[in-house]
Amino acid sequence: LDPTEENVIAYVRFQREQLDRASTFSDTWQRALWQNPDLDYTLQRPVSTVGKRAWLDNRRADRDAVMANLSQRYGLFYFYAQSCGACDLFSPILRSVADSHGMAVMAVSMDGGPSRDFPNYVVDAGQRARMGVPGNETPALVLFDTVTKRTIPVGYGILSADEIMDRIFALTNTKVGSDF
Repeated sequence: LDPTEENVIAYVRFQREQLDRASTFSDTWQRALWQNPDLDYTLQRPVSTVGKRAWLDNRRADRDAVMANLSQRYGLFYFYAQSCGACDLFSPILRSVADSHGMAVMAVSMDGGPSRDFPNYVVDAGQRARMGVPGNETPALVLFDTVTKRTIPVGYGILSADEIMDRIFALTNTKVGSDF
């Protein structure tokens, strides 16, 4: 507020002191993690290139194993609209994921139009509302648990095959807060 030379010099000296304190804290933090592995989160979720690659490979193997057996308990509801350009892009991706993992998909047309990738579609007659799926956004993907009769929204909009599988894995096989 009063940038006199004396005040600016005092500010720069104060800022330097804070930077030195932060550097000391950071260095002490790092050394504490190196010497106390129970505090080092990167052992659970690596950040190095090699460690992260190994973690992701293991995670993908776990995900694929889970996806292989998922169809015994879960199915998918796919809400789309013939007039939806994003749905045109997403439908073949979903079809590929469902086919490769033997998952049943119930395609529900929100505007009554057909789907090239899901010819055995049904027209929405209130299913979405009864399932408690909010909004009218398409595409919308919902997992259905046949044991608990519970719907679990997976996502809205265009998702890649990996995103679909990662989300389904997280929603069905990880505890909230345990994956980060």
